[in-house]
Amino acid sequence: MTTRFVRSARLASGLALAIALCAATASAQRQSATGSRGHSALGDSRQLLLVITGDWTSVAGTLERFERANAAGSWKPVGARVPVVVGRSGLAWGRGVQTERSAGPTKVEGDGKAPAGIFRLGTVFGQSADKPAAAAMPYLFLNDNVECVDDARSAHYNQLVAKPHVDRVDWTSSEKMWAEPLYKWGLVVEHNAAPVETAAGSCIFLHIWRGPGSATAGCTAMDESNLLDTIAWLDGAKHPLLVQLPRAEYERLKTAWGLPTNKEPRGPLATREAP
Repeated sequence: MTTRFVRSARLASGLALAIALCAATASAQRQSATGSRGHSALGDSRQLLLVITGDWTSVAGTLERFERANAAGSWKPVGARVPVVVGRSGLAWGRGVQTERSAGPTKVEGDGKAPAGIFRLGTVFGQSADKPAAAAMPYLFLNDNVECVDDARSAHYNQLVAKPHVDRVDWTSSEKMWAEPLYKWGLVVEHNAAPVETAAGSCIFLHIWRGPGSATAGCTAMDESNLLDTIAWLDGAKHPLLVQLPRAEYERLKTAWGLPTNKEPRGPLATREAP
């Protein structure tokens, strides 16, 4: 599901603030959407996670990591492809760095679809007070009062909030982040942020899966070891992005969006299962 993360929020004093999962201002979104130094939607990103599924309704997909030296450089693959699962109903166009309104469904709250498009990656989170080893991204400890609000009527919709620090609890539906084993570790996908659109989808994460035959309510999930490898690799200073597309949309947009084009197999998938 999706979330906003306000980078300026600090976790000092326990989580004294609602943490809006929105890492960029609207002007930064426009700059990235139009591109930096001519590089279209990917801007100055030097790290990319690319998730490809078979079609709009496919649940199974693969995730690949890419990096480049600078905005003018070529994308180089890093590590092995790993299997992932997306929403139980597949993918739908989301609200991220690049807005796409071509053929294909549009994501709405409760549709069971993971967002397609280009998205910034926000904070890493976990149910441990200590962040994962080697993690270079900001870290949020999910103590026993952190919730993600998925009630579209709430003023806190699509936010991670510390309930005791909210003036008025105006929601009837939320994810209790500390209570879900699949959120032992995770990473915020900045979908539907800056500004948040009512009922356009909320609380979207990368997180641990139940297994290769499973599905999610709208997130992208994988084996715990592969998730931790990904978290350890990511570096906020390199402006990492997530791109999620069905295969046909990837083929259609890869040149215009400046996506990696080397899709030759790089060995077998890493198929380790979470304990």
